[in-house]
Amino acid sequence: MLKDLFLEKFVQEVASDSPAPGGGSVAALAGAQSAGLLSMYCNLSQNRDKLGDIVDFLQESGEEARNLMTRLLEAIDEDTAAFNRVMEAFRLPKDSEEDKARRKEAIQEATKKAAEIPLQTARSSFRVLSLVNETAGKGNPMAITDLGVANLQAYAGITGACYNVRINLGTIKDRKLVEDFDREVDEILKKGQHMFEENKKIIEKEIQ
Repeated sequence: MLKDLFLEKFVQEVASDSPAPGGGSVAALAGAQSAGLLSMYCNLSQNRDKLGDIVDFLQESGEEARNLMTRLLEAIDEDTAAFNRVMEAFRLPKDSEEDKARRKEAIQEATKKAAEIPLQTARSSFRVLSLVNETAGKGNPMAITDLGVANLQAYAGITGACYNVRINLGTIKDRKLVEDFDREVDEILKKGQHMFEENKKIIEKEIQ
């Protein structure tokens, strides 16, 4: 599985002439890395003498971050698998009218899944970004740069995942699904950009 590869091997696989793993899997990895850094920030903020009751909140946030990290790591393989299913559907025979109809349906179902997986990645990455917002400035100040990188990675995960949703929507015939997905992508991107900038200001102020 891709998530089990050594880092160098994964990057080499991305850099190869194979179209997958691609941007969707890398977006999921960005989100997972963000969640990992957020968990570290929370783990390094366990000094109750200095932080008081906020430690309980940070422990809960760290646990949620680790759950999100697991989910996003799974999405690395799910995204590549979804892309491969689309390619397999396009390779189905189209000799008879029945073949053509079966192939068309398979392409549609595979493409819907290929849009759904990165949308889930965007949702999870947005939640990580929200947790960065909720914890920023509350933990160990020595780890604030780690939280800053978490902010960057979460936003990259959101944006990259949304790109991959939209590239698939163009070939989906289910207009209701397209409109619903497109509306959610707009909302995630708008809220994500605002939250990213807000987090950035808090983090950079503490760094200074």
